[in-house]
Amino acid sequence: MSISLHHALARGAAELEGITEQPRRDAELLLLRLIGRDRAFLLAHPDTEITAEQTAQYEDWLRRRAAHEPIQYILGEQEFFGLTFAVTPNVLIPRPETEHLVEALLERVPHDRPLRIVDIGTGSGAIAVALAHALPHAEITALDISEAALVVARRNAEANGVADRMRFLKSDLLSAVAGEQFDAVVSNPPYVAEADRESLESQVRDYEPAVALFGGTSGFDVYERLIPQAQDALKPGGWLLMEMGMGQRKVLSRLLSGWNNVSFVDDLQRIPRVACARKA
Repeated sequence: MSISLHHALARGAAELEGITEQPRRDAELLLLRLIGRDRAFLLAHPDTEITAEQTAQYEDWLRRRAAHEPIQYILGEQEFFGLTFAVTPNVLIPRPETEHLVEALLERVPHDRPLRIVDIGTGSGAIAVALAHALPHAEITALDISEAALVVARRNAEANGVADRMRFLKSDLLSAVAGEQFDAVVSNPPYVAEADRESLESQVRDYEPAVALFGGTSGFDVYERLIPQAQDALKPGGWLLMEMGMGQRKVLSRLLSGWNNVSFVDDLQRIPRVACARKA
């Protein structure tokens, strides 16, 4: 049985009401993907009908979203820094807050000369690909302990036209590039404390990869290993930039003692989001 777009949207929004924060938006995004059209078409042609097969697909997607599966995994993509990234349950979903890290590095490095940059825990490749796109002379190394994540990152580099200046290596932090020197080390490491697991939204806790979320008992396990390794990997004057969570500034300031130009970049909610430090 076929139904109109208007009817499908109303039904989808009703099914997600009280379950997701923006039920109509979510239902609309799924419907637009289903028909391969933009919102203008939906508004202009509300009586257009979808087939019974399309209706069944739409209902399946609604069931998944009602179970709190992130809409990005259902759609298979997420926008980040003006680029489109494929995402799967093997990678963390890129978030707008992480764009502050990209912006912070772009403010600190020259854009007109060759640079060697390494991204630790690259996941979807969002940070690495965005930097490669913005810095045409840079060579980017993307590291991750997950081979499945590296597959997604390579796909995104190819889709965004920067794969020729990138390499992808399976690595526990910087182990795969030991002895190499870089102009910048960047990372969005796992920094959620295990004690805070239950406080996370179910769509994060139950669906996104735990290895990309949790940083041990305190949340600082990866930082404690990463910072000394970055000191060894950076050229003199090189930059270390790391995403961070709420309430972590004091400990990170201590872990970065001995570095130069230590500073913190706030997100739009005035929460310190990026730790920046320069090797002497």
